[in-house]
Amino acid sequence: MTKLVSPAETEPTRSLPAQAFTSRRIMLADREIAGTVHVAGGRIIGVDEDRFDAGAIDFGADLLIPGLVELHTDHLEPHYSPRPKVYWNPFSAVFAYDAQIAGAGITTVFDSLRAGSERAEDGFGASLLKLGDAIERAKRSGMLRADHHTHLRCEVCADDVLVDARRYAERFDVRLMSLMDHTPGQRQFRDEEKLRDYYRGKSGKSDPELDEMFARRRELHANNSERHRRALVELGHARGIALASHDDTTVEQVDEAIADRMQVAEFPTTVEAAQASHAAGLAVLMGAPNVVRGGSHSGNVSARVLAEAGVLDILSSDYVPISLIEGAFGLADVAEIGLLPGAIRTVTKNPADATGMTDRGEIAVGKRADLVRVALFEGHPVVREVYREGLRVS
Repeated sequence: MTKLVSPAETEPTRSLPAQAFTSRRIMLADREIAGTVHVAGGRIIGVDEDRFDAGAIDFGADLLIPGLVELHTDHLEPHYSPRPKVYWNPFSAVFAYDAQIAGAGITTVFDSLRAGSERAEDGFGASLLKLGDAIERAKRSGMLRADHHTHLRCEVCADDVLVDARRYAERFDVRLMSLMDHTPGQRQFRDEEKLRDYYRGKSGKSDPELDEMFARRRELHANNSERHRRALVELGHARGIALASHDDTTVEQVDEAIADRMQVAEFPTTVEAAQASHAAGLAVLMGAPNVVRGGSHSGNVSARVLAEAGVLDILSSDYVPISLIEGAFGLADVAEIGLLPGAIRTVTKNPADATGMTDRGEIAVGKRADLVRVALFEGHPVVREVYREGLRVS
């Protein structure tokens, strides 16, 4: 078996300076303070409240918050394939994507890569390994801005999902694996007409063509869903990979996620599923674009509704990296999640804790010095500076 690659083996040693940052608005995990944050060796070594070091980098009235932790972004694949049947150099795609991620204030990112083709002709398996290789090469260069890990998105009904997932997990260090089922009439697409609208707009397919596609997907669901799910859960547990359910709609689906010992509930589509997941200790993750746009693009439950119900734990940028910080600030008025400190936790401490990365996600002594300077312009958050382990990366 190929040995897993650890971050320490893929990134060269970096020189990590000692420095200090002052701000009138420093966001701790539970409250906002003014003061100075001291950094050395890539870690936070001191937080002085109401004390301003004359030699520190002064952020003035701009906010100093922890680096954002992103668990689910599909944004690498569009950089690699920006148009249908167009494939960019994967190494170049990783660096372009990384720059956009860091520019959005994200210092830890789980690159979401798809295992399993929705259609036999998609053939994404070879590209999956190419992207994995490109990410590891980029890590070895020492020039990536963000800290990259893999989130393997597994389409459980696909014929090739087990081959893809096993091959990738044998070669690379997967930290999160989600189990998805996009069968018409199931989960996110339980309203089949909404799925038809989506494909009419995306591909221009006629209703007879959609009938044929949907029939094929239902056949794949019947043949593969249950056995593939069991095998993927076993793979995740055997390798110590955090597991996420995806698009849970009913309490029965949540019960299945609980029985499979999952840690994260990605994009529950109903209040009932989110409440059941949260009550069971699964971290409920919703899309930040849902917050920014004022609702789900597919007509499912609003992220703000879940926040106001006190059952929203994590935001993810999903398909728009800058939405992560915009979504957090968009929930700063929600008392049920703790106003601005609680909203910032949904994009920092909570996703870090949910995936066992407890060395980051908050401004506290001993944590990684992943820091972001944020200005507010007409109430809108603007990322001005980004530091990873005390080094400025954007």
